[in-house]
Formats: sequence, C-alpha cells, structure tokens
Amino acid sequence: MTFGSKVMLGFGAGILAGLLLGDRAVYLKPFGDLFLNALKMVIVPLIFASLVVAIGQFKDPRRLGRVGLKTFGLVAFFSSVAIGTGLGIGHLLQPGAALDLNVGTMASSVSATTLVDQLVGIIPSNPIAALSSGNTLQIVAFALIFGVAMLLAGDSAKPMVSFFDALLAVMSRFTAMILTTLPYGVFALIATTVGAHGVGLFLPLARLILAVILGCGIHALLFYSVVLLVMARYNPWRFFSRMGNVVMMASTTTSTAATLPVSLPVVQRDLGVSSMVAKFVLSIGVTVNKGGTVLYQSVAVMFIAQAYGISLSGTQLLMVGVVTLVSSFGTPSVPGAGLIMLTLILNSAGLPVEGLAVIAGVDRLLDMMRTPVNALGDCVVALVIEKSESQRLTS
Repeated sequence: MTFGSKVMLGFGAGILAGLLLGDRAVYLKPFGDLFLNALKMVIVPLIFASLVVAIGQFKDPRRLGRVGLKTFGLVAFFSSVAIGTGLGIGHLLQPGAALDLNVGTMASSVSATTLVDQLVGIIPSNPIAALSSGNTLQIVAFALIFGVAMLLAGDSAKPMVSFFDALLAVMSRFTAMILTTLPYGVFALIATTVGAHGVGLFLPLARLILAVILGCGIHALLFYSVVLLVMARYNPWRFFSRMGNVVMMASTTTSTAATLPVSLPVVQRDLGVSSMVAKFVLSIGVTVNKGGTVLYQSVAVMFIAQAYGISLSGTQLLMVGVVTLVSSFGTPSVPGAGLIMLTLILNSAGLPVEGLAVIAGVDRLLDMMRTPVNALGDCVVALVIEKSESQRLTS
C-alpha cells in the first residue's frame, strides 16, 4: 500500500471512529497532539538548514551572476503572483466559511501589529531567542543573511557548508521518520474533530478542491500564457502542446525532482533552450520554484482561517505572503515537505495547526494538481531567460 493510500485510510478510519465514538473521541486527542508537537519540532532546524543550503549550493558567489539573478527574480515574481492569486480566490470563494471550528478566543488571540512593527521586527536582535521561540519571520531573515555571509566567506566557510549539508540531510531524514506516523496522526486528529463537530465539516472540502483547481488553472493557463507572449515571444499553444509528458510525469509522481529527467530534454529539444540555461534553471527551479505549491498554501491558509472564524488583517496577509514566498525557496525535496511548510505559514499567521487535519485527506489529490504548475513554471522561466540571453548576445 502506498503512503498516500495509508493517509487516506487513516483519514477515512478517523471519520468512522469520530462518528462511532462521538464526544468520547476526545480520548484520542493526545495522540494527535503528539503528532503535531513532533511536526512543530522539526520546523525550525529544517527551514533554517534548508534556506542556508539553498543559498550555499552556488558554492561560488560568481555563480550568482546574471542568469542566477534573472532566475531568482522571475521565480520570486511568479511565486508572488501565485500567492496573490491563491489569497484572492480564497477570499472570493470562501471555501472554509461553511465550517464552524471556531474556538472562541482564538480570533482575538491573533496579534494585530502594524506593518512598521512587523518590518522592524523581521531582523532579530537576538537570533538565538528567535530560534528558541520559533519566531518565523526572524528565523527566515537570519537564515537568509547567514547563508549569504557563509557564501561570501568562501573557502574558509567550507566546514560550515559541510555542517549545514549534513544537518539538512539529518533533518530531512528526521522529517521523513515523523511523516511515517502521518496516517496515525491524521486518524487521531480527524476522529477528535469529527467527534466534536460531526461529519458535515467535510462537505466544504469540495469548495477547497474547486478553489485550488481554479487557482492552478488561472496561474498555469492564463498567467503563463501572458508571460510567454510578452516576455518570451513564444506561442502559448505551441508551448502547452509540448508539455504533455511533463504534466503527466509531474502529476503522477507529485515531484518536480522526479520530473526533471523528462522536462530537461523537452525544454532543450522541443523548446530550443540552450543546454546551459536549461540545466541551470531547471535544476535551481526544482528547489526554489514552487508556484503551484504556494498557491495551494495560500488557499489553505484562507480555508483554515475561515473555518476557525479568524479574520486576517491586511498586515497579516502580507506577512503570510512574505513567509510563503521565502520559505518556498528552501522547501526540501522530501515527501510531505509541503505539509511542514504549511505548518510554518500557519504559525506565522497565528492560525491553529490542527486545521491541517481537515485537508490532509485530500492533500494527495491537491498535490497532483499543484506539482504540474511547478514543473511548467520551470519551463516557462527557462524560455524567458533563453530569450533574454539570446537578445543580449545579438545586440
């Protein structure tokens, strides 16, 4: 039985247990809490190591040159549009509004700081305190600055680079170990939730799925088409007609890394992108380009906030966008990493992590929708950069 099937089985068994046990399902809550605590435990070291290694993979600062800056600039632009699309669709469709998971004082417990306070607070005066308290924005800021400093230090920082490579390997394995318990954690969390609220809370999941499908469609078919026409001077119909195998592979494996052996020859042979640009952009894109994932995460944040009756301010939505964007650059290539990153984003918004249980059962289906958007985005970025580089050489 595949891992996704086990999660689905745990999800279904949790619904059944919640219906049968009713209020007595609360006795399963400690097991769900144990899983959530384990999930939270890996967030800080995993995201810190991931971001530092993502920057350090360039090895030589000179590789952060023209093509590198263009790649990261386009990825940041694409991801920002995807986040805005996800938040907008979540606001318009209100996928979680029909749920009633309101925990009373939760809404008032979310801090309402000003944008200036948030921006000033991004840089930690005490990074150790930020790490120990789990201050999301400060951890991300410190990791980015630390990674750049480590890169600029050159050969003298090689032991540090090796240390963080090893730390990421250990934390990736640690995360994989914890995620093996996901079916059981989902079982306990869903059973507790259904016992308290009834099975009717899952009916809005259809609206969540619709919102993600709509968002992915808009981003992949509309936004990418505009980019291809305006920035790459490339026919969108011609592009998408060559992407069949890439989309199929990405949807089946739900991994852009596993799709790379298919997308790389397609980009070079069928789209005419040079080997250097294709290999560089697609290899980097596997790590940093997560347009479909951040769109899904943005919709999920809105879904969970609405389900708990929490109204997010403009400042909080901006911070959600910033954390979603930056954390996507360092998302490790391990199964379930998107779940870890969504935990991080929910923490940054002051939203209950327990809301993950409601969408965990359909996460595999949603993953099949968002991964092709990630893979297509890598190919679009490669085309745009190839066009820009060829114009520069001929001018």
